[in-house]
Amino acid sequence: MRRKLTSPLPQRHGVDPVRMRLPLDGPWRTVRDHLVDRIQKLAPDRIDAMLADGRVVGTDGPIALDAPFVPGAFIWFHRDLPVEVPVPFPIDVVHRDEHLLVVDKPHFLATTPRGGHVAETALVRLRRDLDLPELSPAHRLDRLTAGLVMFVITPRHRGAYQTLFHDREVRKEYEAIAGFDPELQLPRTVRSRIHKQRGVLAAEEVPGEPNSETRVELVEHRGGLGRYRLLPRTGRTHQLRVHLNSLGIPIVGDDLYPVVRERAADDFSNPLQLLAKVLEFTDPVTGQQRRFESHRTLDAWLHPG
Repeated sequence: MRRKLTSPLPQRHGVDPVRMRLPLDGPWRTVRDHLVDRIQKLAPDRIDAMLADGRVVGTDGPIALDAPFVPGAFIWFHRDLPVEVPVPFPIDVVHRDEHLLVVDKPHFLATTPRGGHVAETALVRLRRDLDLPELSPAHRLDRLTAGLVMFVITPRHRGAYQTLFHDREVRKEYEAIAGFDPELQLPRTVRSRIHKQRGVLAAEEVPGEPNSETRVELVEHRGGLGRYRLLPRTGRTHQLRVHLNSLGIPIVGDDLYPVVRERAADDFSNPLQLLAKVLEFTDPVTGQQRRFESHRTLDAWLHPG
């Protein structure tokens, strides 16, 4: 088994350094020349400054400005963090033991770093605030969805917990607030083929073999709104939002379905009324039956209108 390379750089503000492998061949004379071609978001003088300051390192230490290009070599560096609007909501810890951390994530907070969301993510905040530098996600929850997210504390058990989600051995229950249609026959199971194109905000249902499945149950209704229990069997991108929209009852506060709406980065009003309510599974390490439940509530049901 190939030994995993350990980064020579520590985390910075809870964020891991970038690890990059140089190509096996190419026209570059130096590492610097390759980085200028590869990281076009950074100006050449910015790359020069990073190299001059010793901020780009290899297995043998900092890489000099004139260091030769070595095919297949690994290098590490810290990316420049984007300017982010702080998400003004706390992350509530639901459960913590030596292996697992389960939290109640607020709306608007991404689970893990991606794009313009890095420091303002659940993973980075928790690593920093709980002093858990090796914390890793067992799964992911959409940034606009609130509720339960499970993280792994012990690196050697990461694979076992991630496999639970990959193999669909975790029972997930969501709650949503959406419009009420008295003619819609519920409960029902929705199956469709969902396609999410890279760079396009909204996913779409397309012809073909279904790759998504959700059971939709109406719990109660009042004032034109319904409170729904959603039991997904699969985990496609935006699956629950797409399926309720396809039933003609888009989720309250949805900025993508049925119509894409712009939202300012500092606008934390009217959150998507979708909550990851329950996680239930057999613990692969201890053999225990686990059941965790979110303590959050959806505002649109408590304060309609």
